[in-house]
Amino acid sequence: MPMSAAEIEGMIKSALPDAEVEIRDLAGDGDHYAAHVVSPAFAGKSRVQQHKMVYEALGGKMGGVLHALQLTTQAPT
Repeated sequence: MPMSAAEIEGMIKSALPDAEVEIRDLAGDGDHYAAHVVSPAFAGKSRVQQHKMVYEALGGKMGGVLHALQLTTQAPT
């Protein structure tokens, strides 16, 4: 069963409560999403570290229930 955009956003926000999260369904199939996450928690962290924080928030769903996630992250400007 595919994950909804709301489920993905909820998981990210539960791990990063101060984050601004924007989720788009790229293919309309509930399997391919783009996520843009802006969080103060990312300040001073590399892009790889930021992405790792988001993947950890998704609790191992990547590659399983959540097939593909095009991820962009940044600290607030």
